[in-house]
Amino acid sequence: MIRKLLVANRGEIARRIFATCRALGVTTVAVHSDADADAPFVAEADLAVRLPGNTPAETYLRIDLVLDAARRAGADAVHPGYGFLAENADFAAAVTDAGLTWVGPPAKAIAAMGDKMAAKALLADAGVPMLPTWTEADQVTGFPVLVKAAAGGGGRGMRVVRDAAGLAEAVAGARREAAAAFGDGTVFIERYVERGRHVEVQIFGDTHGTVVALGVRDCSIQRRHQKIVEEAPGVLPPEVRARLHEAAVAAGRAVDYVGAGTVEFLLAPDGEVHFLEMNTRLQVEHPVTEAVTGWDLVRLQLLVAEGEPLPLTATPPADGHAIEVRLCAEDPAQGFRPATGTLHRFAIPGVAGEFTPTKGLRLDSGVVDGSAVSVHYDSMLAKLVAWAPTRAEAARALAGALARAELHGVTTNRDLLVRVLRSREFGAAAADTSFLERHEEVFAPLLAADQLPLVALAAALAGAAGRRAAAPVLGGLPSGWRNVPAFPQVTRFAGPDGEIEVRYRLDRTGTLADWSVSPAPASTTQDGPAAGGDGPPDMTVVEAAPDRVVLDVDGTRRAFRVHRVGAEVFVDGPDGAASLTELPRFPLPTAELAAGSLLAPLPGAVTRVHVEVGQRVTAGDLLLTLEAMKLEHPVLAPTDGVVAELPVPAGGQVDTGAVLAVVTEEDPR
Repeated sequence: MIRKLLVANRGEIARRIFATCRALGVTTVAVHSDADADAPFVAEADLAVRLPGNTPAETYLRIDLVLDAARRAGADAVHPGYGFLAENADFAAAVTDAGLTWVGPPAKAIAAMGDKMAAKALLADAGVPMLPTWTEADQVTGFPVLVKAAAGGGGRGMRVVRDAAGLAEAVAGARREAAAAFGDGTVFIERYVERGRHVEVQIFGDTHGTVVALGVRDCSIQRRHQKIVEEAPGVLPPEVRARLHEAAVAAGRAVDYVGAGTVEFLLAPDGEVHFLEMNTRLQVEHPVTEAVTGWDLVRLQLLVAEGEPLPLTATPPADGHAIEVRLCAEDPAQGFRPATGTLHRFAIPGVAGEFTPTKGLRLDSGVVDGSAVSVHYDSMLAKLVAWAPTRAEAARALAGALARAELHGVTTNRDLLVRVLRSREFGAAAADTSFLERHEEVFAPLLAADQLPLVALAAALAGAAGRRAAAPVLGGLPSGWRNVPAFPQVTRFAGPDGEIEVRYRLDRTGTLADWSVSPAPASTTQDGPAAGGDGPPDMTVVEAAPDRVVLDVDGTRRAFRVHRVGAEVFVDGPDGAASLTELPRFPLPTAELAAGSLLAPLPGAVTRVHVEVGQRVTAGDLLLTLEAMKLEHPVLAPTDGVVAELPVPAGGQVDTGAVLAVVTEEDPR
């Protein structure tokens, strides 16, 4: 029986496993990098062992350090979570060779499925349907195709190629990314199915020969071939569901599978099913299966690892519907560029439970207020899961909770997730893997441009109220009181699209006399949001406190929650949220950047420089490649011109805002 479990992972999955361990009375051991020393998962563990360093290669990917941590802490079992070493057959073998219980499938099964080309051949013999596949670019007979890493998963190294001209660079880029993520740059190429759905079957096996399918999940909403919305049960015809269950169980039996695993398939528009890969670990999206089956999958993993038979022998019926979203620190409008920083506030309303099967709203989070989002790891902050009796109710509840969440300090994909959940195509269960490519509208922020003046006014009023509350003398005077009451108060902010200036005037009683915001959005007047095109709205300040402002706009009250951290002001309103930075009244002079400077959007390393100083480039040309948060980010020429400077060589490390290149425009004369 397992008594002390080391989790060889971090973040929300470590906290998830610890939650079940606490319920079962199992002592928990965390391992952590220096960057994670103050992370919530470390604080929640009964014991924690430091892995010196910050990067995964220095810490979580070091088999020797993890095993030494287990020895030092007296652990008798190891759970790999997902990612890092979870699908590393050498790690599984090393754990068992050290006399510890491995909470996962046998090393032989991991090895069999870890090489995706070998896995395809093995499972094809077992009758699992496959897509046409090639190992070399010159073997490809038709397009479009998908270049994939032979090792690992999570979308790392994937590239869609639609013609022969782009194949060589796609293969090279996939190899670089796969080598960086998994230590293995082997790739293969398979036919790409347009408008396909990504569906998968959760399977479970035990040491007594039982392999059971626990239902189908739909994970079609993806960015960069990585899932961001998952649901169970997948909305499928009964005969397709039966075929998927049968194929998934056949795959598990072909490798004598033990523990939790997922068999992933591509469902073509014509109803044909094609094997994609088998993930020999617990999946990120396992909570939706837990929600509709009621089974705690981590508990089942521990029982199976202890040699117990599975307590179920057939697919359990699905109860209701569950949808999960991955809340990530990234900017969808900027190509899903990862974001770093301090998460000043992380609050989601209506959460019924965390980390274990829950009816209603479940939160599995790796962060709390004050958590630092580091450049060293991937961008996922948390998973939010909604269970309801019907799919429509689950989607509505999940979208509503996300929309009302307070997420301050780091850019997230929250607005995109809300728009996806509220979209007509998702509501009709008709979304496929190209959903985001076809729906540009979901990339728009929830807060419409014509609502930004109200947000800016609320931020200005809250700031003034905060200053009056902190005033050491004459605190009873109205904000902005002066001998010349006609003179307005002025507050300037850096907003999402540039500088915003708020001017407002209060009369002797503190009542708002007039206000304006500039520049005004196209659909607004200088005096605020237009009211049906009939002129400025009738505005009354109902309440103005440092953390809450209520405005009556044309007879409708709108409440804004305001959170200030230094100069940063976070405003959450009924129509969306915005982050503003209050600008100083008398700004200090700053060094002027050279025209055409391209700046690093986040810390990282320059992996390749594709041009030389003096080279002529055209808009969109690839200048260099920046690697950050486990992904490659291309830096493109913004205009036709000449490369004037390349201050950072290949291999160089940069911080946010560092100049990566300078491109000067050519003189049209």
